[in-house]
Amino acid sequence: MDLLSYIVTAVLAYMLGSVPTGFLVARSKGVDIRSLGSGNIGATNVFRILGKPAGIFVLAMDALKGWLAVVLGVRAVVGILRPDAGQSTHEYHALIAALCAVLGHNYTCWLRFKGGKGIATSAGVLLALVPLSLAIILSVWIIVFALTRYVSLASISASIALPFAAWLTRESTTMVAVTGALGALAVYKHRTNIQRLLQGTEPRIGMRPKEAAK
Repeated sequence: MDLLSYIVTAVLAYMLGSVPTGFLVARSKGVDIRSLGSGNIGATNVFRILGKPAGIFVLAMDALKGWLAVVLGVRAVVGILRPDAGQSTHEYHALIAALCAVLGHNYTCWLRFKGGKGIATSAGVLLALVPLSLAIILSVWIIVFALTRYVSLASISASIALPFAAWLTRESTTMVAVTGALGALAVYKHRTNIQRLLQGTEPRIGMRPKEAAK
């Protein structure tokens, strides 16, 4: 029963995370978001291609599926399969759900395992897991974005700050390690953005892509 509950949590979280919100929203408008802009299905590319309402909707839905994955993974799965479980068991299920939800978004089975970069979905799981840490890295994101207008640089900075924020808010060692893994995964998914930042070709919000190289 112990192993079964972990497997159910992982599968449920992955399937929730794998819902390609950005792709579906764009497809409903007759657009394949993968062939436009950065080719990413995340909220930033949707914002650039389809505008603010669509971008905000995708951002909210991607965050919601991360939050739901953790909440359902703990309250539903543990509540049904392991009703007498202790606090540590709840934490392990929550951490498995968090990782699998983000992996589902980043490598969705519905699009040949090519998905987004996991920032909004990570925010959703962090809201459920470590809201104080989320508040800290959100502040980092806002400051970096306000200074640079680079969404990617703000996301990378917040991802690097994540495990330190978890440590500062006195989360468990396991939680710090998992948040570190989430942060590292987010940085890895931004590797092409890092290359463009170094080359000076990364587009800023409010700037046409060709202007970024100037």
